[in-house]
Amino acid sequence: MGSRLPAGEWTAAPGAPAARLRPPRAGLRGRDREWHILTRTLSAAEAGRGGVVLIDGQSGMGKTRLLAAAAETAAARGFAVARGGVEEPGRLEPLAPLTAALGESTQTLLASVANIRGDASDLRLWLVQELQARLERRVTQGPLLVTLDDLHWADPTTLLALRTLIPELASYPLVWILSRTTGNGAGVDRLYEVLEREGATRMSLGALDDRAVAEVVADVLGATPDAEVLALAAGAGGNPFMLVELLGGLLDESAVKIGDGHARLVSQRLPHRVQETARRRLGRLSAHCRRVLQVAAVLGRSFDANDLADMLGELPSRLLPAVEEAEAAGVVVPDGDLLAFRHDLLWRAMTESMPEPMRRALHRQAAGMLLDRGGSSIRAAAHLLCSAGPGDPEAVAGLDRAVREVLPSSPQTAAELALRALELTPPSDAGRFDRTVTAISTLSNAGRQADAAELARTALKRATRPRQAARLRHELACTLMLAGRAAEAVTEAERVLEQRDLPDELRGVAEQVLFRGMFANHDRRGHERAEAVVAGGERHGPIALTGAHMLLSTDTWAEGRCAEAIGHIREATRIAAGGPLKAKYAHPRLHLISLLTDTRQLEEAESVLRIADEEITALGHTAYSPCPAILRARLRLAQGRLDDAAAEARAGLGRADEVGTHAFDLLAFAVLALVGVLRGDIDAAVRSVDRYESSHRGGRGATYGMRWGDWAVTRVVDARAGAERAIEEFHSRFLGTLEHRRLLMTEPNAAAWLTRTALAAGERPVGETLTAMAETLARDNPGFPTYAASAAHARGIADADPTALARAVATYLEPWSRASAAEDLGVLRARTPAAREAAIRDLDEALAGYRHVGAMRDAARVRARLREFGVRRRDHQAERPASGWAALTDTERAIAALVAEGLTNPQVATRMFISPHTVKFHLGQVFRKLGIGSRVELARLVAEHTPPVPK
Repeated sequence: MGSRLPAGEWTAAPGAPAARLRPPRAGLRGRDREWHILTRTLSAAEAGRGGVVLIDGQSGMGKTRLLAAAAETAAARGFAVARGGVEEPGRLEPLAPLTAALGESTQTLLASVANIRGDASDLRLWLVQELQARLERRVTQGPLLVTLDDLHWADPTTLLALRTLIPELASYPLVWILSRTTGNGAGVDRLYEVLEREGATRMSLGALDDRAVAEVVADVLGATPDAEVLALAAGAGGNPFMLVELLGGLLDESAVKIGDGHARLVSQRLPHRVQETARRRLGRLSAHCRRVLQVAAVLGRSFDANDLADMLGELPSRLLPAVEEAEAAGVVVPDGDLLAFRHDLLWRAMTESMPEPMRRALHRQAAGMLLDRGGSSIRAAAHLLCSAGPGDPEAVAGLDRAVREVLPSSPQTAAELALRALELTPPSDAGRFDRTVTAISTLSNAGRQADAAELARTALKRATRPRQAARLRHELACTLMLAGRAAEAVTEAERVLEQRDLPDELRGVAEQVLFRGMFANHDRRGHERAEAVVAGGERHGPIALTGAHMLLSTDTWAEGRCAEAIGHIREATRIAAGGPLKAKYAHPRLHLISLLTDTRQLEEAESVLRIADEEITALGHTAYSPCPAILRARLRLAQGRLDDAAAEARAGLGRADEVGTHAFDLLAFAVLALVGVLRGDIDAAVRSVDRYESSHRGGRGATYGMRWGDWAVTRVVDARAGAERAIEEFHSRFLGTLEHRRLLMTEPNAAAWLTRTALAAGERPVGETLTAMAETLARDNPGFPTYAASAAHARGIADADPTALARAVATYLEPWSRASAAEDLGVLRARTPAAREAAIRDLDEALAGYRHVGAMRDAARVRARLREFGVRRRDHQAERPASGWAALTDTERAIAALVAEGLTNPQVATRMFISPHTVKFHLGQVFRKLGIGSRVELARLVAEHTPPVPK
């Protein structure tokens, strides 16, 4: 079963009083603090503020009761309420608790998304977007409470969705209450940690104290307990469920006498080992009722009466006496269209009452029943995991079906099922090889690249057929590429291509991996092979051609031929767009964005990035989903939008953690390091460098962004230790002419900065060499003005040439570079007393440019230079108030106005031609500065500060 709660409906109580309502006290004794937190959170939502409450606790501590009381109270106060939950057998069904809360099945949601994106192999991003849209539409109508119980059983896609949805919808009157049993589920541990860091309130339900125990005893018995009753009640250890079970046992056994408002013990027959009370309750049932409940327990904590009847081979009417007996005993309760064990402990006690062989046999019977019906195989797979033994062909076939079914929505679950199917397949089975390949692929897609590589290498040791070995090496190479280990991927791809008589498709994909690996690792050994593939044209197919053009692009780039390099990557993009899925998965468009950013063709880079982002989502290539945000971070840095750059870098790193692929992490850390340097936050820059170095050593993103990241490290070293140490760092990281030229092409600002730093360190020959190299690049690439500006800037510094520096100021395309050249020109002119006024104008231009991009460290340096002329310029950043309406930037005010109109974050992003990550960041800044937490409060403040439209 996907959820033990009834298929949810959006419930509210129209016209319900807004006054505070107190739920029945018997279920909440000793939970005053927790209840205060929940009601306070609901009250905040009534005022427009969202909230998140995370509940931990051992089984029986009252988590479910607390959620139910919150839902009852919220509904009475006019909230829409969505309730979902999950149980152990339902852990394989993607998004089960969320879809249950929305009142529909995962299959329905999946089908609706698949109808839109039928060509996508991974629908997780689309599913999360669809859930966000549905929740956003609903919460705009009024406050909403979502409760999700027993999240320790939640599937990975549910956890991914929650990590995305909760922060994205934080500004709405939406309250989330999440519950899990302590000590279960590493995935939900990480979710709780992330949400708590972002402001969620966390509460742990511990044992009831003596006063609360006494109150519960009085509630249940209807009388004041004496000392002996309280002493016996203490044996429950403060566990509310076990306490109530114990008290029920006392009443059932007539072991307590009620009189004159007091309760006293009259029998000591009940054992003090309270843990036995659930079993004793079950033991009082008839043999027939126990047999029925044992079969029901195999189906799950909640179960369908028709499933139970089919398992027992009886008509539902024949089960009615047993069900009524169980309900009268408080073991089973109605749960919408289902029946459910009243508590997890009762369900577990019933399942554990069966011998293990019998339990496995019943799980196998349940799986067969579900598979015979057709439809979804995921429910059957949960039973197969508990029952199937080696060499069971029907069980393995059922798991195969479940893998195919669940893969688009939860690769992690598909990987678990694929591994189990492989374990059950004997070595002699003809299907073992295909299942091995499936397991490797699903593990890799699930972000478990290390496990995928280990399985591939293990299988290679046993492979006896050359073609099978080649296929396994190809899967291994793809996995290594996804893990960012390009050099190892190249080695494996080369070994595949050494084999003769490869099928054309396998040869094509192996060549693509080879070229992409060499491309990522700047390995030029495959140049001739790539030229041969390109010369052969369509004979090699689009998969290999895409990779060949990508490799030739990086080779010609390394040689300093920009136009040719961009031409190759444009051709790779064209071929991939019209080719099969494996050609598209090379994503040459991402490299095109990088080259356009390098050459400061920023408008086109923006346009291509938008297409790439849409393409990755449309293809369902979730493993690459962090890349657009990280590339956008670098683009925003080049545009001088430091806040946006940092927001995108953090968003990309967050998504990388969610999906388990880190190939582009180094680029994000480098962006954050440079933002820290420019802002003057050197401590933050150092922390980013530490993360960069740690990730590099750990093999996370060890190829993409490494060389540009090394440039960022050099800048941070300069900020901390000065010019001499920075030049030493540069020499240690960039070895030889090829590396120097590649740096100057990838980072046009490097030529001037390194020349200036080399002169300051007393290393003029280094500055002269780099300046000459920059001039050669500019001469060889006349169609790229950013290189002409870079060369002029470097030459102006090396030769103290004001004409060259003025040319750089006029030619640079991005604001920080122009400001840097203007500062150098002002410093140079300041050496001549007659040029004092011109120097001040140059420095003022530099100051304005630095202020515009938020480069506060550079701005402070220029203000100090101006003071040497007796000119004082105000620090506008310091003068801007830290809070209030006047603290908002122009961008923040524009976003605030659109949000006040009722636009969602994606709609604001579309209107302003920015990303939703950027909108989310700026909206958070607006809330912080205004001291608010909701869109309702923002709309009121915007109205107050917007002048009326004249009549």
